[in-house]
Amino acid sequence: QVQLVESGGGLVQAGGSLGLSCAASGITFRSYTMGWYRQAPGKEREFVASISWNGGRPSYARSVNGRFTISRDNAKNTVYLQMNSLKPEDTAGYFCNARPRFGVGDNWGQGTQVTVSS
Repeated sequence: QVQLVESGGGLVQAGGSLGLSCAASGITFRSYTMGWYRQAPGKEREFVASISWNGGRPSYARSVNGRFTISRDNAKNTVYLQMNSLKPEDTAGYFCNARPRFGVGDNWGQGTQVTVSS
C-alpha cells in the first residue's frame, strides 16, 4: 500500500522560509518521479515542482522558480521542498505526488498546510 506522508508545513511571515518533507513507503521509490502540488481555497490544485528518479531534471512552476528547490534522497525514500522568499500567495495545502516512471497512476499524500502572513 502506497503511503506518502508530508510534514513541515506551518505559519510563516512573508519573506520567510519553510522546508517540507514527504516520506514514501510501499513503493520502489527510485522508480517514481516525485512532485509537489498545492491547492488554495477555492482554487484548483496546481503543479509546484517535480524531480526525476535520479534527482536530475527538476522542474518548477513559473510562480516559484528561483524561490523553491525540490530535492530527493533515494536512500531515505524522501522528497523535499525548500521554500524561500515566501509570499502570501504561496498560502495553500501542499501535496506530495508520486508518479511511476513506467505505467500510469498518481499517488497523493494527505497534504500539509502552509500559511504565509503579510
